[in-house]
Amino acid sequence: MKRLILPLLLAASTAAAGPLPREEPLFRPVDPAEAALGQLLFYDPILSGNREVACATCHHPRFATSDGLSLGLGDGGTGLGPDRKPNPANLPEQRIPRNSPALFNLGAAEFTHFFADGRLEDDLTRPHGIRTPLGEDMAEGFDNALSAQAMFPVLSPDEMAGHYTENDVAKAVRLGFITTEGGAWSILAARVEAIPEYRAAFDGVIGPRPIAFADIANAMGAFIALEWRADDSPFDRYLRDGTPLEAAAERGMRLFYGKAGCGSCHAGRFQTDHGFHAIAMPQIGPGKAARFEGHNRDVGRMRVTGDAKDAYAFRTPPLRNVARTAPYGHSGAYATLEGVIRHHLGPVAALAGYDAGQRVLPELAVQSDLAILSAPAEVQAIAAANSLAPQSLGDGEIADLVAFLNALTDSASLPGRLGVPEAVPSGLPVAR
Repeated sequence: MKRLILPLLLAASTAAAGPLPREEPLFRPVDPAEAALGQLLFYDPILSGNREVACATCHHPRFATSDGLSLGLGDGGTGLGPDRKPNPANLPEQRIPRNSPALFNLGAAEFTHFFADGRLEDDLTRPHGIRTPLGEDMAEGFDNALSAQAMFPVLSPDEMAGHYTENDVAKAVRLGFITTEGGAWSILAARVEAIPEYRAAFDGVIGPRPIAFADIANAMGAFIALEWRADDSPFDRYLRDGTPLEAAAERGMRLFYGKAGCGSCHAGRFQTDHGFHAIAMPQIGPGKAARFEGHNRDVGRMRVTGDAKDAYAFRTPPLRNVARTAPYGHSGAYATLEGVIRHHLGPVAALAGYDAGQRVLPELAVQSDLAILSAPAEVQAIAAANSLAPQSLGDGEIADLVAFLNALTDSASLPGRLGVPEAVPSGLPVAR
């Protein structure tokens, strides 16, 4: 009798909603030894040009695998999360152009595109199985795009490489030496190779051959896939066995998959269609531009495809643990879930009336954070690309949506399975 009643109860509770994503996600297998090695590398500043920034600097479990900032500071910053500040002795040239994305569930097979513009993706038509900004110069040996994406920040001057002339990695990047012998990736691989504890750990994963940069990336990818698997939220338990949601969260779920239409883009078990959409999100900070480009705009997917139809479109973010990963938007423009929900209800009007006071940004004198929002033509271009129709929800309905988004929190996943190591083989400080 119980087996018959449960489906009836589930059907009745979602009668006003669209289909729910009941299919269990598939996760790639992970070698525990490789993941344990990746954990050390993830927290080790050895992979940054100046040996001061680790991947964990901007993706820390204290901040739900992000950094709690609208736009972070990489090289030239000190401290962690919202306490991170510019180092007066080595000021950053600019903020990191985009909000630090969370890392939950990236080991699921459905995640094949990475970064807010999707510039890195699994693509079996490519010689190496991955489409990357490096094109034909991409090195071999990467397991997949997840592994590869873990290592592109080491090439960014603002994130990990450092200013153009201050270290060997930054100099190689400036000269365009990336994948070649003596390039940035081989410099970093040699650093790791020279540390006996890393060499011994890699012996157990790849054998005695020299460590290639792809081996480092693969270990990092394995760690990310294992560490932040998050598929046991109240919503997951509701889907699996009917464990009731709190009343407000259940009302919010019906709205999410029904009247509010959120599920049309935030689809699937992790609430993403992996597509790209323009929703008139406010642009703050330096924008995504090469050093020779004198603008602050970020045109999103169009920068990858060159197609005007992709202007200002960004990847639909997954929403697992979203209540813990503020600020929101590709530039971190919104500090709260309520704020970003209200933006979705009327993107063009929200852009026009955006309150810049909700930004979470360290002071940085060299920055013009509101350059785009202060230029009417730039704002109009963002507004013209918007693809979301305005709609109306009451305050109570918005509160219910927030309650549902909180029900996507898998609390056990937040600290990670392996946690923050006490020390790393390089002996450099570990961010805590």
